[in-house]
Amino acid sequence: MQRTARTMAGIVAGLALTFASVASAAGAATTSGPESGSVAGQTQDTGKGKGKGKDAIADIAADMQPGWNLGNTLDSTGSDETSWGNPRVTEEFLDQVRAQGFKSIRIPVTWGQHQGGAPDHTIDPAYLDRVEEIVGWALDDGFYVMINIHHDSWQWVNTMPTNHDAVLDRYSDTWTQIADRFRDADARLLFESVNEPQFANSSGEAQELELLAELNRVFHEIVRGSGGGNATRPLVLPTLHTGSDPALLDALAAEIAALDDPNLIATVHNYGFWPFSVNIAGYTRFNAEVQQNLTDQFDLVHAAFTARGVPVVIGEYGLLGFDRHTGTVEQGEKLKFFEYFGYAARQRGFTTMLWDNGQHFDRTAYAWRDQALFDQISSSWTERSGTASSDLVFVPASGDIAAQSLTLNPNGTSFEAVLHDGVELDAGTDYTLAGDELTLSAALLEQLAGDRTPGPADELVVRFSGGVPWTVRIINQETPVLQAASGTTGSFAIPTSFTGDLLATMEAKYSDGSNAGPQSWTSYKEFDVTFRPDYEAGTITLTPELFAEVNDGTVNLTFHFWSGDTLTYTLTKTGTTVTGTP
Repeated sequence: MQRTARTMAGIVAGLALTFASVASAAGAATTSGPESGSVAGQTQDTGKGKGKGKDAIADIAADMQPGWNLGNTLDSTGSDETSWGNPRVTEEFLDQVRAQGFKSIRIPVTWGQHQGGAPDHTIDPAYLDRVEEIVGWALDDGFYVMINIHHDSWQWVNTMPTNHDAVLDRYSDTWTQIADRFRDADARLLFESVNEPQFANSSGEAQELELLAELNRVFHEIVRGSGGGNATRPLVLPTLHTGSDPALLDALAAEIAALDDPNLIATVHNYGFWPFSVNIAGYTRFNAEVQQNLTDQFDLVHAAFTARGVPVVIGEYGLLGFDRHTGTVEQGEKLKFFEYFGYAARQRGFTTMLWDNGQHFDRTAYAWRDQALFDQISSSWTERSGTASSDLVFVPASGDIAAQSLTLNPNGTSFEAVLHDGVELDAGTDYTLAGDELTLSAALLEQLAGDRTPGPADELVVRFSGGVPWTVRIINQETPVLQAASGTTGSFAIPTSFTGDLLATMEAKYSDGSNAGPQSWTSYKEFDVTFRPDYEAGTITLTPELFAEVNDGTVNLTFHFWSGDTLTYTLTKTGTTVTGTP
């Protein structure tokens, strides 16, 4: 993925049209088991490693599962690999990544700022040496390694429609030097032609597909023609934008068939259903629609490639909202996404490579910033995990406490027990189970609520017959309180007493009921882009990005909290001055 300074035009332009008519409402809880009509219900789990009857390239792709991305490092566009905030790569760090269970590593590389001009476009020898050093360490660790041309895709490759010959020359010179340097490298090194290919000022998608096909052909000719290990080295070819639309998949499938090379792998990227992935349009939950979107995308990729004997590497996956903050999507909904993602990919025999720009595996402490997230991801490589309709149970901070229910999603497992501090609770007393409906008794919740202080109180664990147990957080809560505020379009925050609650989303409408703010096709605004809660500071910040597309006058906000409470708030904007009242 292209992080700092990336252009999102290729994604947003299509998505805005796609979702212009999407109803902005979160739906039902995730269903369990193989989805009806999908390939997951028809094919055997290919798992990892070598399967009987697979050809060599399929064996290689299977042996690469699971994979990890060294993001925001060699792909950074600054002076060196630390320019986007990550430390220099060391042998010890790669050892630690390998110890997490990853079998392949994608090392995105941006070459442009380390490259001379025409006619030779010479890559700085010291930079090439550094890339080779890191690749060598990774190979020594036993990784399969993938390197590519990364942010060059939007820095200069994308000008190909209006600068065809110069771009093609530079692209050819770049791959000629890379191929020559790694000509005799271990066969576990793979080359990827270009990351997230995109083109500016083209005549349309047809031309863009032709240009990508040309780049892939030139890449193939250069690498294969360089001899040595490159004569049979696995090569990875992307779809346009690394997207999964049928036209893009069909175009790459035709390219691969025309190249008639048994050592080719197709690659796409997947960051989930866009509204859910960034928390916009009311898609706060991993509901049936979000799941079906992922199913449909995977089925299209499977039909285009895997079913025809071409292995697939999902070169990047995650949630787009992670670009800004991993809390953009609520924890339990996030875990359900990754649980299903791993299962669905495994059912179709895809190799998956987690995008990590430093936000997941701490590169100095050598620890996962969110261990529960990694536990769910790593479990999904081999098995399913049971989940539930939520990981949150809110109880009133004062007054009577009633029993509460959650719907379990066993996902092919079976319920075993509810635990508190490692001790199994009593069925029939502490909880009851009717089908998949788990009801926690009022007495149990009162015990867990403790002194009723607003905020997190305690946790329960639901254990299933396999996979990762499901953690349920018990939270004491009262209805939040918003206060009046004044400020400017550049700096505006609403003093908020959250009283234990958590903010799910925000709507913005004008007095006439029309939608206000960016992405005006929906009233529900994008989390952490237009608004963001700060629970420690006790504020909800409304960002300059929101006000940049808000007209002068009155705007009515509705804040939706995870407890189910909603609060309204009125803004008045006059030029750069903003006031607000609850």
